Amino acid sequence: MKQTINAAKAPEAIGPYSHGTSFGDLVFTSGQLPVCREKGGVVAGGIAEQSRQSLLNLQYVLEAGGASLDTVLKTTCFLSQIGDFAAFNEVYKEFFKTDCPARSCFAVKDLPMGVLIEVEAIAHKA
Repeated sequence: MKQTINAAKAPEAIGPYSHGTSFGDLVFTSGQLPVCREKGGVVAGGIAEQSRQSLLNLQYVLEAGGASLDTVLKTTCFLSQIGDFAAFNEVYKEFFKTDCPARSCFAVKDLPMGVLIEVEAIAHKA
């Protein structure tokens, strides 16, 4: 049965979607932007700071859905500038230290709210 995931620590959705959904043992997250729920708005700084916040938000959604960063099977990452790829990878390694999941990473023309990064994932429940 499909279940909707709403994470108390993640920022509210900016459109008609949930933080994620689960079906059986699988968890599918929506794309997580670098928005801080506590402070409100996009975090200050460049790609490193924005990547860190997007990945924190991803972690919050996964945990709310009964999964974790350790159970991520695949991520899809969207960068507004492919030149940020190396800097993004440095932050990504902080969250996925070993046994990294499969990943796709794309440069896209624009992202919501003018952010530099968006990350989504598919995981299994812990």
